Formats: sequence, C-alpha cells, structure tokens
Amino acid sequence: MVSTRDFGRILDRLAPVVNAVTRAHIALYRRTGGRLGHTIPGMPTMLLLDHVGARSGAPRTTPLLYFTHPDDPDDVVIVASYGGHPRHPAWFHNLRAHPDTTAQVRDEVRPVHARVADDAERERLWPAALATYGPFEGYRRRADEVGRTIPFVVLTPTR
Repeated sequence: MVSTRDFGRILDRLAPVVNAVTRAHIALYRRTGGRLGHTIPGMPTMLLLDHVGARSGAPRTTPLLYFTHPDDPDDVVIVASYGGHPRHPAWFHNLRAHPDTTAQVRDEVRPVHARVADDAERERLWPAALATYGPFEGYRRRADEVGRTIPFVVLTPTR
C-alpha cells in the first residue's frame, strides 16, 4: 500500500502530464460550450472554475467535479479533495483569496461567490459527494491520515 506522503509525491511527479490533459479538457469544454467535457464516460459532471492566483494574480481555469447543493439547487458544490493529497489544491487557496469569480457549467458562464462550508454543512454534504463520486471516501481516508480536512466549497450565483 502506498503511504499518503508517497501518494502526494507521485501526484506531484505526474503534474506535467495532468496539466497537459487539463489544458486539452478546458479547450474542448470551452470550444463546445460544454457539449464535450461536461461529462466524461465513467465520471460525474464537471464544470470549469475560473480563479485568480492568490500570489501571482494570474488568471487560471480548473475543471472540477461538482454536484448541486441539496439545500439550494442554485448553488453548486466542489470538493477540494486533491485526491487525498497532504496539501489543499491551489485553486482552493486562490478562491479563499479571491472568492468572487466565474464558473462555466455546460454553456453557461455564471458569476459566483465561493464560500467554504462549515464543519456541520460539510458533514451534511458528504453523502451527496459520495453519491456523485464514490472515490471521495478514499480521498477522505488518505487526507485524514495526515490530519487534513477536505474542504467543500459552495459556489453561489451572484446575479
């Protein structure tokens, strides 16, 4: 079995390949208005999250799994799991610094405000997250091993 720390190192080494695939996914999603890239066989639905680098100020886009908030169907939820990596994903840090942004869901680019779910809300959201993507449970176990709590980010439309 691979330790959580070793898993993090493996993910870090795969970054160039993952980045190339991510760039292709973003381009395909944008060019087709989400007709391609919103769903991928065997995966849940995906959105494109625009965010601004917390330190660099550079614009970024990240494709992420999402699900509709069970308490408010206008809100969508993204999970900062990073595969259970010991650190939070960069996009999470960026949203904390710049919470007003946009998210593209299919062909709709929505202005949104990002907020981190509190502990009670996160626990209520876990069943919906697992129904969307079962591997989140393994990610949670991996993160728990290094004392990281996986944050949930709620994107609320601002229009």
